[in-house]
Amino acid sequence: MRIDKKQLQTLCGIAEAAGREIMAVYATDFPAWSKADDSPLTEADLRADRVIRRGLEAAFPGVYVLSEESASAGSAPGTFFLVDPLDGTKEFLKRNDEFTVNIALVQGGEPVAGVVQAPALGELFFAARGLGAWKRARDRTVPIKTSASVPGRPLRVMGSRSHGGEALSQWLARLQCDHCFVAAGSSLKFCRIAEGEADIYPRLGPTSQWDTAAAQAVLQEAGGAVLDAQGRPLRYGADRPMLNGHFIALADAALTYPPLA
Repeated sequence: MRIDKKQLQTLCGIAEAAGREIMAVYATDFPAWSKADDSPLTEADLRADRVIRRGLEAAFPGVYVLSEESASAGSAPGTFFLVDPLDGTKEFLKRNDEFTVNIALVQGGEPVAGVVQAPALGELFFAARGLGAWKRARDRTVPIKTSASVPGRPLRVMGSRSHGGEALSQWLARLQCDHCFVAAGSSLKFCRIAEGEADIYPRLGPTSQWDTAAAQAVLQEAGGAVLDAQGRPLRYGADRPMLNGHFIALADAALTYPPLA
């Protein structure tokens, strides 16, 4: 299955519709619950999930949908949509605006198309194999590319607003170059690298497949890479653990960095 320009725009429209549902809840004094794994859940997660599922089933009939909040009947085949209807629920609860809608198409273990929408920021990132990577903000759509390293410029390291801790501090201490730290929530960390605003994002704690797939597709089409602890592209599938191991997102796969131990 190859996503064309029209289908990519359809995915963008589905993400934007989910974003409107999220913002309708965001404007209220909403409650939150804890799921079995103690991660937070809100009405926004559920409403966005319903909108995305309906949209994907209508536009791409027969294609399996695996979401953080629901799944199609049966088991996921080699080609399927991987969805996080509200990535960064902790950011949503903190009301810092850095949460996203993530929709990825996975084929043969690789994310080949992805849409990341940040509804509170009015930003939309989208990409598909062979079509490049794009950002839409304030009704303006522009192609995006990762930024080449600049001699003398500190390495711009992305990190989480809600995760990191001692492991990240130790990794930063092993960097053999000047660096500065830039914090962001949810899958926006990948997108900031994709648009040239950062260079590297080491992730030394657990994430789920739906947290990363869409943004990985955007970053790869923008010229970057997402590699596991063995230096291989991060892969996806229902036959793999839902929790990702350590990984690193890079503006340039040739960048050197300390091991992700």
